[in-house]
Amino acid sequence: MMRVPYEWFIGSRYLRSGHRNRFISFIALISILGLALGVAALIVVLSVMNGFEHELRQRILSMTSHATLMGLRGHLDDWPRVRAQALEDPAVAAAVPYIEDQGMLVNGERVSGVQIRGIVPLDERSVSSLAEHMTSGTLEDLEPGSYRMVLGSALAEELELKVGDTVVLVVAQGNATPVGVIPRMRRFTVSGIFNAGMYEFDRGLALVAMADAARLYRLGDGVTGVRLRLDDMFRAPSIVHNVAVALGGGYYVSDWTRRHANLFRSIELTKSIMFFILVLVVAVAAVNIVSTLVMIVKEKQADIAILRTMGSTPRSILGVFIVQGAVIGLLGTLAGIGLGMLISGNLESLVHALERALDTKFMDASVYFMSDLPARVEANDVIQIAGTAFLLCCLSTLYPAWRAARTQPAEALRHE
Repeated sequence: MMRVPYEWFIGSRYLRSGHRNRFISFIALISILGLALGVAALIVVLSVMNGFEHELRQRILSMTSHATLMGLRGHLDDWPRVRAQALEDPAVAAAVPYIEDQGMLVNGERVSGVQIRGIVPLDERSVSSLAEHMTSGTLEDLEPGSYRMVLGSALAEELELKVGDTVVLVVAQGNATPVGVIPRMRRFTVSGIFNAGMYEFDRGLALVAMADAARLYRLGDGVTGVRLRLDDMFRAPSIVHNVAVALGGGYYVSDWTRRHANLFRSIELTKSIMFFILVLVVAVAAVNIVSTLVMIVKEKQADIAILRTMGSTPRSILGVFIVQGAVIGLLGTLAGIGLGMLISGNLESLVHALERALDTKFMDASVYFMSDLPARVEANDVIQIAGTAFLLCCLSTLYPAWRAARTQPAEALRHE
Protein backbone atom coordinates (compact mmCIF):
# COMPACT_ATOMS: atom_id res chain seq x y z
CA MET A 1 0.00 0.00 0.00
CA MET A 2 1.34 3.43 -0.99
CA ARG A 3 2.30 5.56 2.01
CA VAL A 4 0.87 9.09 2.26
CA PRO A 5 3.53 11.75 3.01
CA TYR A 6 3.24 12.90 6.58
CA GLU A 7 2.93 16.52 5.40
CA TRP A 8 -0.46 15.63 3.89
CA PHE A 9 -1.55 13.82 7.06
CA ILE A 10 -0.52 16.61 9.45
CA GLY A 11 -1.76 19.42 7.16
CA SER A 12 -5.26 17.96 6.87
CA ARG A 13 -5.30 17.16 10.60
CA TYR A 14 -4.47 20.77 11.49
CA LEU A 15 -7.65 21.97 9.77
CA ARG A 16 -9.58 20.27 12.57
CA SER A 17 -8.57 22.49 15.45
CA GLY A 18 -8.24 21.03 18.94
CA HIS A 19 -10.79 21.33 21.73
CA ARG A 20 -9.15 24.50 23.03
CA ASN A 21 -10.07 26.56 19.96
CA ARG A 22 -12.85 25.54 17.63
CA PHE A 23 -12.88 29.05 16.22
CA ILE A 24 -10.11 28.23 13.73
CA SER A 25 -12.13 25.36 12.26
CA PHE A 26 -15.07 27.72 11.93
CA ILE A 27 -12.90 30.29 10.10
CA ALA A 28 -11.67 27.55 7.75
CA LEU A 29 -15.30 26.62 7.01
CA ILE A 30 -16.12 30.28 6.30
CA SER A 31 -13.15 30.42 3.91
CA ILE A 32 -14.46 27.38 2.03
CA LEU A 33 -17.98 28.82 1.84
CA GLY A 34 -16.73 32.21 0.67
CA LEU A 35 -14.64 30.62 -2.05
CA ALA A 36 -17.53 28.37 -3.10
CA LEU A 37 -19.90 31.33 -3.45
CA GLY A 38 -17.35 33.28 -5.48
CA VAL A 39 -16.73 30.37 -7.86
CA ALA A 40 -20.48 29.69 -8.16
CA ALA A 41 -21.17 33.35 -8.96
CA LEU A 42 -18.51 33.30 -11.67
CA ILE A 43 -19.94 30.17 -13.27
CA VAL A 44 -23.54 31.44 -13.18
CA VAL A 45 -22.71 34.87 -14.61
CA LEU A 46 -20.52 33.52 -17.43
CA SER A 47 -23.11 30.82 -18.17
CA VAL A 48 -25.80 33.47 -18.51
CA MET A 49 -23.56 35.51 -20.83
CA ASN A 50 -22.79 32.40 -22.90
CA GLY A 51 -26.47 31.46 -23.04
CA PHE A 52 -27.47 34.98 -24.01
CA GLU A 53 -24.88 35.08 -26.80
CA HIS A 54 -25.82 31.62 -28.07
CA GLU A 55 -29.57 32.30 -28.06
CA LEU A 56 -29.07 35.68 -29.66
CA ARG A 57 -26.96 34.19 -32.43
CA GLN A 58 -29.44 31.37 -33.03
CA ARG A 59 -32.43 33.71 -33.14
CA ILE A 60 -30.67 36.15 -35.43
CA LEU A 61 -29.67 33.37 -37.81
CA SER A 62 -33.15 31.89 -37.72
CA MET A 63 -34.43 35.12 -39.26
CA THR A 64 -31.51 36.17 -41.42
CA SER A 65 -29.01 34.46 -43.69
CA HIS A 66 -25.37 33.64 -42.99
CA ALA A 67 -24.21 35.98 -45.77
CA THR A 68 -25.57 38.19 -48.56
CA LEU A 69 -24.46 39.45 -51.97
CA MET A 70 -26.03 42.76 -53.01
CA GLY A 71 -25.78 45.16 -55.90
CA LEU A 72 -23.77 48.33 -55.38
CA ARG A 73 -26.68 50.46 -56.67
CA GLY A 74 -29.20 48.93 -54.31
CA HIS A 75 -30.56 46.32 -56.71
CA LEU A 76 -29.25 43.24 -58.48
CA ASP A 77 -30.42 42.52 -62.03
CA ASP A 78 -28.19 39.52 -62.81
CA TRP A 79 -29.17 37.58 -59.71
CA PRO A 80 -29.66 34.22 -61.52
CA ARG A 81 -25.96 34.27 -62.48
CA VAL A 82 -24.96 35.29 -58.95
CA ARG A 83 -27.07 32.52 -57.49
CA ALA A 84 -25.65 29.88 -59.86
CA GLN A 85 -22.06 30.99 -59.17
CA ALA A 86 -22.61 30.94 -55.41
CA LEU A 87 -24.00 27.39 -55.52
CA GLU A 88 -20.85 26.22 -57.31
CA ASP A 89 -18.91 26.86 -54.11
CA PRO A 90 -19.00 23.61 -52.07
CA ALA A 91 -19.25 25.62 -48.83
CA VAL A 92 -22.57 27.20 -49.90
CA ALA A 93 -25.58 25.06 -49.00
CA ALA A 94 -28.31 27.33 -50.42
CA ALA A 95 -28.71 30.65 -52.24
CA VAL A 96 -32.01 32.51 -52.69
CA PRO A 97 -32.96 35.98 -54.00
CA TYR A 98 -34.74 38.53 -51.83
CA ILE A 99 -35.99 42.10 -51.81
CA GLU A 100 -35.61 44.33 -48.76
CA ASP A 101 -36.59 47.94 -48.22
CA GLN A 102 -38.24 50.30 -45.77
CA GLY A 103 -41.91 51.13 -45.55
CA MET A 104 -44.64 52.37 -43.24
CA LEU A 105 -47.72 50.45 -42.15
CA VAL A 106 -50.95 52.31 -41.46
CA ASN A 107 -54.00 50.89 -39.69
CA GLY A 108 -56.46 53.65 -38.89
CA GLU A 109 -54.69 56.05 -36.54
CA ARG A 110 -51.90 53.59 -35.80
CA VAL A 111 -48.70 54.01 -37.82
CA SER A 112 -45.38 52.16 -37.62
CA GLY A 113 -42.17 52.06 -39.62
CA VAL A 114 -41.25 48.59 -40.83
CA GLN A 115 -38.66 46.67 -42.80
CA ILE A 116 -40.29 44.94 -45.75
CA ARG A 117 -38.73 41.70 -46.95
CA GLY A 118 -39.89 40.09 -50.17
CA ILE A 119 -39.34 36.33 -50.22
CA VAL A 120 -40.12 33.19 -52.15
CA PRO A 121 -41.72 30.99 -49.45
CA LEU A 122 -40.34 27.66 -50.65
CA ASP A 123 -36.84 29.10 -51.01
CA GLU A 124 -37.03 30.80 -47.61
CA ARG A 125 -37.09 27.44 -45.84
CA SER A 126 -33.62 26.65 -47.20
CA VAL A 127 -31.91 29.71 -45.67
CA SER A 128 -33.82 30.35 -42.42
CA SER A 129 -36.09 28.67 -39.91
CA LEU A 130 -38.69 31.41 -40.10
CA ALA A 131 -41.44 28.89 -40.92
CA GLU A 132 -40.89 27.28 -37.49
CA HIS A 133 -41.76 30.57 -35.75
CA MET A 134 -45.17 30.99 -37.37
CA THR A 135 -47.95 31.22 -34.79
CA SER A 136 -50.73 31.86 -37.34
CA GLY A 137 -50.88 31.10 -41.04
CA THR A 138 -48.02 29.79 -43.18
CA LEU A 139 -45.37 31.28 -45.43
CA GLU A 140 -46.94 29.51 -48.40
CA ASP A 141 -49.89 31.93 -48.10
CA LEU A 142 -47.63 34.60 -49.62
CA GLU A 143 -48.60 33.87 -53.21
CA PRO A 144 -47.51 36.28 -55.98
CA GLY A 145 -50.24 38.79 -56.75
CA SER A 146 -52.20 38.03 -53.57
CA TYR A 147 -50.79 41.04 -51.72
CA ARG A 148 -50.68 39.21 -48.43
CA MET A 149 -48.36 40.00 -45.55
CA VAL A 150 -46.87 38.16 -42.57
CA LEU A 151 -46.15 40.33 -39.50
CA GLY A 152 -44.09 39.95 -36.36
CA SER A 153 -46.13 39.39 -33.21
CA ALA A 154 -45.08 42.64 -31.50
CA LEU A 155 -45.75 44.63 -34.67
CA ALA A 156 -49.21 43.08 -35.07
CA GLU A 157 -49.98 43.91 -31.45
CA GLU A 158 -48.76 47.48 -31.87
CA LEU A 159 -50.99 48.01 -34.92
CA GLU A 160 -53.86 45.99 -33.42
CA LEU A 161 -53.91 43.58 -36.35
CA LYS A 162 -54.84 39.92 -36.59
CA VAL A 163 -55.03 37.38 -39.39
CA GLY A 164 -57.60 38.46 -41.95
CA ASP A 165 -57.29 42.21 -41.28
CA THR A 166 -56.05 44.63 -43.90
CA VAL A 167 -53.26 47.18 -43.54
CA VAL A 168 -51.94 49.91 -45.84
CA LEU A 169 -48.26 49.83 -46.80
CA VAL A 170 -46.74 53.18 -47.74
CA VAL A 171 -43.35 53.29 -49.49
CA ALA A 172 -41.02 56.18 -50.29
CA GLN A 173 -41.28 55.81 -54.07
CA GLY A 174 -43.87 58.34 -55.19
CA ASN A 175 -46.38 58.79 -58.00
CA ALA A 176 -46.41 62.11 -59.82
CA THR A 177 -49.85 63.71 -59.79
CA PRO A 178 -51.23 67.18 -60.62
CA VAL A 179 -51.11 68.01 -56.91
CA GLY A 180 -47.52 66.81 -56.46
CA VAL A 181 -45.67 63.61 -55.65
CA ILE A 182 -47.76 61.19 -53.57
CA PRO A 183 -46.13 58.19 -51.85
CA ARG A 184 -47.03 54.81 -53.30
CA MET A 185 -49.57 52.92 -51.23
CA ARG A 186 -50.97 49.42 -51.36
CA ARG A 187 -53.44 47.58 -49.17
CA PHE A 188 -52.27 44.18 -47.91
CA THR A 189 -54.14 41.42 -46.10
CA VAL A 190 -52.51 39.97 -42.97
CA SER A 191 -52.19 36.24 -43.66
CA GLY A 192 -49.88 35.18 -40.84
CA ILE A 193 -48.04 36.17 -37.67
CA PHE A 194 -44.64 34.94 -36.49
CA ASN A 195 -42.94 35.09 -33.11
CA ALA A 196 -39.15 34.78 -33.34
CA GLY A 197 -38.63 35.56 -29.66
CA MET A 198 -36.41 38.51 -30.58
CA TYR A 199 -37.91 41.96 -30.32
CA GLU A 200 -35.89 43.42 -33.19
CA PHE A 201 -37.65 41.12 -35.68
CA ASP A 202 -41.01 40.70 -33.93
CA ARG A 203 -41.46 44.48 -33.83
CA GLY A 204 -39.87 45.63 -37.08
CA LEU A 205 -40.20 43.01 -39.84
CA ALA A 206 -42.97 42.26 -42.34
CA LEU A 207 -42.84 39.62 -45.08
CA VAL A 208 -44.50 39.73 -48.49
CA ALA A 209 -44.20 37.75 -51.71
CA MET A 210 -41.08 38.75 -53.66
CA ALA A 211 -43.08 39.42 -56.83
CA ASP A 212 -45.38 41.80 -54.93
CA ALA A 213 -42.40 43.60 -53.41
CA ALA A 214 -40.74 43.93 -56.84
CA ARG A 215 -43.91 45.47 -58.27
CA LEU A 216 -44.33 47.83 -55.33
CA TYR A 217 -40.71 49.03 -55.33
CA ARG A 218 -40.51 49.08 -59.16
CA LEU A 219 -37.58 46.67 -59.42
CA GLY A 220 -38.91 44.79 -62.42
CA ASP A 221 -37.02 41.49 -62.65
CA GLY A 222 -34.34 42.71 -60.25
CA VAL A 223 -33.89 41.96 -56.55
CA THR A 224 -32.00 43.51 -53.65
CA GLY A 225 -29.54 40.63 -53.43
CA VAL A 226 -28.93 36.94 -52.87
CA ARG A 227 -28.93 35.37 -49.42
CA LEU A 228 -26.60 32.46 -48.65
CA ARG A 229 -26.74 29.62 -46.15
CA LEU A 230 -23.33 28.08 -45.47
CA ASP A 231 -22.20 24.74 -44.11
CA ASP A 232 -19.98 26.55 -41.59
CA MET A 233 -21.45 29.87 -40.51
CA PHE A 234 -18.23 30.87 -38.71
CA ARG A 235 -16.44 30.98 -42.08
CA ALA A 236 -19.02 33.35 -43.54
CA PRO A 237 -16.67 36.35 -44.10
CA SER A 238 -14.13 34.39 -46.12
CA ILE A 239 -16.69 32.31 -48.08
CA VAL A 240 -18.83 35.25 -49.24
CA HIS A 241 -15.63 37.11 -50.18
CA ASN A 242 -14.50 34.17 -52.31
CA VAL A 243 -17.87 34.04 -54.07
CA ALA A 244 -17.71 37.77 -54.85
CA VAL A 245 -14.17 37.40 -56.23
CA ALA A 246 -15.30 34.47 -58.41
CA LEU A 247 -18.06 36.72 -59.82
CA GLY A 248 -15.47 39.32 -60.82
CA GLY A 249 -16.23 41.89 -58.12
CA GLY A 250 -18.67 44.77 -58.22
CA TYR A 251 -20.87 43.46 -55.42
CA TYR A 252 -21.47 44.54 -51.85
CA VAL A 253 -20.94 41.61 -49.48
CA SER A 254 -22.07 41.26 -45.89
CA ASP A 255 -22.47 38.49 -43.33
CA TRP A 256 -24.01 37.93 -39.92
CA THR A 257 -20.78 38.79 -38.07
CA ARG A 258 -20.65 42.24 -39.69
CA ARG A 259 -24.32 43.09 -39.37
CA HIS A 260 -24.27 42.48 -35.62
CA ALA A 261 -20.56 43.02 -34.91
CA ASN A 262 -21.09 45.70 -32.24
CA LEU A 263 -23.63 43.56 -30.41
CA PHE A 264 -21.43 40.47 -30.16
CA ARG A 265 -18.35 42.58 -29.41
CA SER A 266 -20.16 44.23 -26.50
CA ILE A 267 -21.16 40.80 -25.15
CA GLU A 268 -17.53 39.62 -25.26
CA LEU A 269 -16.37 42.83 -23.55
CA THR A 270 -19.02 42.44 -20.85
CA LYS A 271 -17.96 38.83 -20.25
CA SER A 272 -14.33 39.91 -19.80
CA ILE A 273 -15.24 42.70 -17.38
CA MET A 274 -17.58 40.48 -15.36
CA PHE A 275 -14.92 37.77 -15.17
CA PHE A 276 -12.37 40.29 -13.84
CA ILE A 277 -14.79 41.74 -11.27
CA LEU A 278 -15.90 38.34 -9.96
CA VAL A 279 -12.32 37.07 -9.84
CA LEU A 280 -11.76 39.86 -7.31
CA VAL A 281 -14.55 38.31 -5.22
CA VAL A 282 -12.77 34.96 -5.41
CA ALA A 283 -9.50 36.72 -4.52
CA VAL A 284 -11.09 38.19 -1.37
CA ALA A 285 -12.21 34.69 -0.36
CA ALA A 286 -8.72 33.37 -1.08
CA VAL A 287 -7.12 36.12 1.04
CA ASN A 288 -9.30 34.92 3.92
CA ILE A 289 -7.25 31.74 3.78
CA VAL A 290 -4.23 33.82 4.81
CA SER A 291 -5.84 34.82 8.11
CA THR A 292 -6.98 31.25 8.71
CA LEU A 293 -3.49 29.84 8.25
CA VAL A 294 -1.86 32.63 10.26
CA MET A 295 -4.13 31.72 13.19
CA ILE A 296 -3.30 28.04 12.77
CA VAL A 297 0.43 28.82 12.70
CA LYS A 298 0.05 30.87 15.88
CA GLU A 299 -1.86 28.09 17.64
CA LYS A 300 0.50 25.33 16.48
CA GLN A 301 3.78 27.02 17.39
CA ALA A 302 4.62 24.33 19.95
CA ASP A 303 3.68 21.51 17.55
CA ILE A 304 5.85 23.03 14.84
CA ALA A 305 8.78 23.29 17.27
CA ILE A 306 8.38 19.63 18.29
CA LEU A 307 8.31 18.59 14.63
CA ARG A 308 11.50 20.54 14.05
CA THR A 309 13.24 18.91 17.03
CA MET A 310 12.18 15.50 15.69
CA GLY A 311 13.97 16.21 12.41
CA SER A 312 11.41 17.92 10.18
CA THR A 313 13.00 20.36 7.77
CA PRO A 314 11.70 23.89 7.09
CA ARG A 315 10.69 22.59 3.68
CA SER A 316 8.49 19.92 5.29
CA ILE A 317 6.87 22.50 7.58
CA LEU A 318 6.26 24.68 4.52
CA GLY A 319 4.60 21.70 2.84
CA VAL A 320 2.32 21.07 5.84
CA PHE A 321 0.74 24.51 5.65
CA ILE A 322 0.61 24.61 1.86
CA VAL A 323 -1.39 21.38 2.09
CA GLN A 324 -3.88 23.10 4.39
CA GLY A 325 -4.42 25.96 1.99
CA ALA A 326 -4.65 23.58 -0.96
CA VAL A 327 -7.29 21.47 0.81
CA ILE A 328 -9.36 24.58 1.62
CA GLY A 329 -9.01 25.79 -1.97
CA LEU A 330 -9.89 22.39 -3.44
CA LEU A 331 -12.97 21.93 -1.26
CA GLY A 332 -14.19 25.48 -1.91
CA THR A 333 -13.60 25.23 -5.65
CA LEU A 334 -15.36 21.87 -5.99
CA ALA A 335 -18.30 23.07 -3.89
CA GLY A 336 -18.52 26.24 -6.00
CA ILE A 337 -18.48 24.27 -9.26
CA GLY A 338 -21.27 22.02 -8.04
CA LEU A 339 -23.37 24.94 -6.77
CA GLY A 340 -22.76 27.02 -9.89
CA MET A 341 -23.73 24.23 -12.28
CA LEU A 342 -26.82 23.43 -10.20
CA ILE A 343 -28.02 27.04 -10.31
CA SER A 344 -27.16 27.43 -14.01
CA GLY A 345 -29.08 24.29 -14.92
CA ASN A 346 -32.23 25.54 -13.17
CA LEU A 347 -31.80 29.28 -13.69
CA GLU A 348 -34.82 29.88 -15.92
CA SER A 349 -37.13 28.06 -13.51
CA LEU A 350 -35.70 30.03 -10.58
CA VAL A 351 -36.09 33.36 -12.38
CA HIS A 352 -39.68 32.60 -13.45
CA ALA A 353 -40.56 31.57 -9.89
CA LEU A 354 -39.04 34.79 -8.55
CA GLU A 355 -40.91 36.86 -11.16
CA ARG A 356 -44.19 35.27 -10.11
CA ALA A 357 -43.41 35.80 -6.43
CA LEU A 358 -42.51 39.49 -6.93
CA ASP A 359 -45.09 40.07 -9.68
CA THR A 360 -42.49 41.70 -11.94
CA LYS A 361 -40.60 41.09 -15.17
CA PHE A 362 -36.81 41.08 -15.06
CA MET A 363 -36.20 40.69 -18.83
CA ASP A 364 -37.92 43.31 -20.98
CA ALA A 365 -37.73 42.09 -24.59
CA SER A 366 -37.66 45.64 -25.93
CA VAL A 367 -34.40 46.24 -24.01
CA TYR A 368 -32.67 42.85 -23.87
CA PHE A 369 -33.90 41.50 -27.27
CA MET A 370 -35.41 38.44 -25.54
CA SER A 371 -37.65 37.72 -22.56
CA ASP A 372 -35.90 34.59 -21.26
CA LEU A 373 -32.69 34.26 -19.26
CA PRO A 374 -30.84 31.32 -20.82
CA ALA A 375 -27.73 29.74 -19.28
CA ARG A 376 -25.13 27.71 -21.12
CA VAL A 377 -22.30 26.11 -19.11
CA GLU A 378 -19.13 25.67 -21.15
CA ALA A 379 -16.35 23.33 -20.05
CA ASN A 380 -13.59 25.81 -20.92
CA ASP A 381 -15.10 28.44 -18.62
CA VAL A 382 -15.44 25.97 -15.74
CA ILE A 383 -11.83 24.84 -16.16
CA GLN A 384 -10.60 28.43 -16.32
CA ILE A 385 -12.58 29.47 -13.24
CA ALA A 386 -11.53 26.42 -11.23
CA GLY A 387 -7.88 26.85 -12.20
CA THR A 388 -7.87 30.57 -11.33
CA ALA A 389 -9.57 30.02 -7.95
CA PHE A 390 -7.28 27.14 -6.97
CA LEU A 391 -4.18 29.07 -8.04
CA LEU A 392 -5.22 32.08 -5.93
CA CYS A 393 -5.73 29.79 -2.94
CA CYS A 394 -2.32 28.20 -3.36
CA LEU A 395 -0.67 31.62 -3.63
CA SER A 396 -2.47 32.70 -0.44
CA THR A 397 -0.78 29.91 1.50
CA LEU A 398 2.78 31.01 0.75
CA TYR A 399 3.16 33.74 3.39
CA PRO A 400 1.68 31.78 6.36
CA ALA A 401 3.62 28.67 5.32
CA TRP A 402 6.82 30.70 5.09
CA ARG A 403 6.24 32.08 8.59
CA ALA A 404 5.67 28.56 9.93
CA ALA A 405 8.86 27.31 8.27
CA ARG A 406 10.88 30.08 10.00
CA THR A 407 9.71 29.02 13.48
CA GLN A 408 12.65 28.54 15.84
CA PRO A 409 12.14 25.52 18.17
CA ALA A 410 13.90 27.09 21.17
CA GLU A 411 11.85 30.29 20.99
CA ALA A 412 8.57 28.42 20.55
CA LEU A 413 9.18 26.01 23.46
CA ARG A 414 10.62 28.56 25.91
CA HIS A 415 7.30 29.25 27.62
CA GLU A 416 5.76 25.80 27.25
